[in-house]
Amino acid sequence: MLSGTTPVSAEEEERKQPLYYDSPEGFNPGGQGRDGTVSARFLQAELELNLHLRGLTFTEPVRFIYNPLEYAWAPHRCFVETYCRPGQSVLFLGMNPGPFGMAQTGVPFGEVKSVVEWLKVSGEVGHPTEEHPKRRIMGLSCPQREVSGARFWGFFRKLCPDPFVFFRHCFVHNLCPLMFMASSSKNLTPPELKRGERDALLAKCDIALGQVVNALGVSMVIGVGRVAEQRARKALSAAGINVRVEGIMHPSPRNPAANKGWEEVARKRLDELGVISLLTNS
Repeated sequence: MLSGTTPVSAEEEERKQPLYYDSPEGFNPGGQGRDGTVSARFLQAELELNLHLRGLTFTEPVRFIYNPLEYAWAPHRCFVETYCRPGQSVLFLGMNPGPFGMAQTGVPFGEVKSVVEWLKVSGEVGHPTEEHPKRRIMGLSCPQREVSGARFWGFFRKLCPDPFVFFRHCFVHNLCPLMFMASSSKNLTPPELKRGERDALLAKCDIALGQVVNALGVSMVIGVGRVAEQRARKALSAAGINVRVEGIMHPSPRNPAANKGWEEVARKRLDELGVISLLTNS
């Protein structure tokens, strides 16, 4: 999984191998999605990205890499096939999984309570080949709460008690499916990776984002957080894809401004973008 400097031990040499995870269902998207085409094209783009990412290597500070689109493919596929449908015009774009969100559930911003109780997503979750003892994968029974996901999905649940009202117009996706950890179990975001490794990773994610946006046919991408917004603007412009790219504040508890009232800030921004009226007039 990781490429080290020479000389290397046998353990370090083993970590050089491409990403591989056990998965309860393998990596077959299962043919056409329930809507006939859109979800299947979306899943196919993700599967192709998985194959490309398995060929990458990462060095310190990265020590563990989790890809929930492999070991949590079943609930992820359930989410996509249930909610990815024709006619959606807005794509909310996060950066990459959090340890108690998508890493556990396979759903972007996937706080367990929201995923199970509101989205009604189900499916078996396997395990990465190598897990940090402080970051075990417990799937849909994970007791820890991801604040970002609770804020994100909780806000839209208040607006749309029926999730299908939200997904009539919107979908949610992460630019990068990988979660990175240091030996200490610290979560590492893509900007914290070594420059060459980060650039190689994001170049592949950018291509997949273009495929996803084309498959969905959305007219606006809303980056959740400045990094996702800036990356989406760069990637889609480079691909010649003419969609509007905007952004909202990230709901992370690491963000002091988000802790002072993220919902109010998000509502104001989404009202400016015309998204609130889409959701409340349905």
